[in-house]
Amino acid sequence: GCFKAFYTHKFRAMLGKNRLIFPGEKVLLAWSGGPSSSSMVWQVLEGLSQDSAKRLRFVPGVIFVDEGAACGRSPEERAKTLAEVKPILQTIGFPWHVVALEEVFSLPPSVLRCSSQEPAAPEGAYKAAVDSFLQQQHVLGAGGGPGLAHGEEQLPQPHAQPPWDPQRLLRPPAAVQTEALSHLFCSVRTLTAKEELLQTLRAHLILHVARAHGYSKVMTGDSCTRLAIKLMTNLALGRGAFLAWDTGFSDERHGDVVVVRPMREHTLKEVAFYNRLFSVPSVFTPAVDTKAPEKASIHRLMEAFILRLQTQFPSTVSTVYRTSEKLVKAPRDGPGAGDCSPRCLLCMCALDVDAADSATAFGVQTCSHPSQIQSPTSLTETGTPQGSCCSSGGGRAQSRCQEASSREDPQACILEQLCYGCRVNMKDLPSLEPLPQYIQAEAQLRTQRAWVLAELRDCLIEDSDEVGQS
Repeated sequence: GCFKAFYTHKFRAMLGKNRLIFPGEKVLLAWSGGPSSSSMVWQVLEGLSQDSAKRLRFVPGVIFVDEGAACGRSPEERAKTLAEVKPILQTIGFPWHVVALEEVFSLPPSVLRCSSQEPAAPEGAYKAAVDSFLQQQHVLGAGGGPGLAHGEEQLPQPHAQPPWDPQRLLRPPAAVQTEALSHLFCSVRTLTAKEELLQTLRAHLILHVARAHGYSKVMTGDSCTRLAIKLMTNLALGRGAFLAWDTGFSDERHGDVVVVRPMREHTLKEVAFYNRLFSVPSVFTPAVDTKAPEKASIHRLMEAFILRLQTQFPSTVSTVYRTSEKLVKAPRDGPGAGDCSPRCLLCMCALDVDAADSATAFGVQTCSHPSQIQSPTSLTETGTPQGSCCSSGGGRAQSRCQEASSREDPQACILEQLCYGCRVNMKDLPSLEPLPQYIQAEAQLRTQRAWVLAELRDCLIEDSDEVGQS
């Protein structure tokens, strides 16, 4: 009893301390079938029950992403996993969405665009929203609506179909998309890049489902142990600038959909004990790094390092986690601080654009950009480089020529729109052609838009010019 009260209090306190989820808001629970996400779903289920002391007041839904094709699983194995998922979803009773990872090949390019975020609520707005919700609930209850005790039925369901349709649940994805996804992951050379690519595609798919069905929040089951490992891993991957977003309680990089991590105070040991004591069901699904050796990827190596330290020094995970709590999402000074700043094409974090001649790792990568290395085919029959047509016209003409060449090269078009960490991972992909079409289309659109803006900027009269003429 004491352990359950302690466990539940940490979950409720994390939500109550931050106050990001308002009453009646639709929240999508990202359930992978693992211990942490299963425990998170069960905490929400208990929080919505009638005998709960302080009931949760949001409207939940569950999403399960089938990643079997990326892990090399057969259709029979994937069907068996979905058959295990179905009764658990029926027991939970929330509206659910079961989607295959192959559906990323049918996503629109708009999923990579940061939608406008609502301004921060003023102080006291949360309490006013709670009072309004309780008053509305009281009026509905007085009108003879006993089914509205939780407030779920007064909002539209995420989909018009019955919540659990066996035919829809077990329907396999298109064979063409499965083959394309398998080809994409087979072409990645390292396990580190595979894991990063899988996380990116999964995040895009969940974001699209949340937007399509009106969810404004997405809950993930990242535990304290997992976030400590993720912090150290992202440091090794060159994503130190985005640690506050990748490991914090809330992640607002997408604008209209906010990712929250209410399980970040629970260790994996606590989660395992809770699931065992209170029979929380879970589904084992092999991942891309299942049975991989310790040094197969940076993720596996850092996980083994942290867990080995934890066995010898029990405060390791908590120390790393407390360090992540002190990270602040402070925007950089300059043009990268605004909402209109360029964002990474894959992770959608603010793009730290350094000059090509800077002494940073990003600047070195920009210097060694494939589009700037002249290939033998760039020489004409007369032996004159094609870029020499504008090289004598000054820096502006030369930059225009480079922009034109990058627009013609799809691979350079994508690479120049990636942050340092994503660019390093894409180096392990021999060709970017197997990437889903929505990524390539958005990259081409951003490049064309930037080129048009650069052309228009030359025609505009700046304030300094007007002052000089007067």
